[in-house]
Amino acid sequence: MILSTFEKKKHMKYLLLAGRILFSAIFLLSAPGHFSEPSISFAVAKGLPMANVLVPLSGIVEFLGAVSIITGYKSRYGAWLLVLFLVPVTFVMHNFWTLTDPMQKQMDMAMFMKNIALIGASLIIAYLGTGPLSVGEKNISTNN
Repeated sequence: MILSTFEKKKHMKYLLLAGRILFSAIFLLSAPGHFSEPSISFAVAKGLPMANVLVPLSGIVEFLGAVSIITGYKSRYGAWLLVLFLVPVTFVMHNFWTLTDPMQKQMDMAMFMKNIALIGASLIIAYLGTGPLSVGEKNISTNN
């Protein structure tokens, strides 16, 4: 069955909601770990100053950004929160170019590239918003 343009648009809003949930899940699920001693110790080992403050703070920023995008409430701000979280994390915690162990280097490079992709997706959301089925957000439009 071929869907009419109207039917496609009607269903697209559910795809956008599913995409927002799937995109945000990684942040929502990892945020609580930022309050654990192993996460803070890992950041210390990576050379992060004030890790006992910055790691939990990053968990709060990450959580707020994820909830904002899932709900669509102030999602452009939420996307910028995720960029604010991702940029330092990407370059401090996944600096693969400093590693000598080939397996660890490959793993950190994969994590680095994943984060770069997440930054890209966050920037798209920062520009377009989250669209329909969002709390207090206009439909996606390039004229906002």
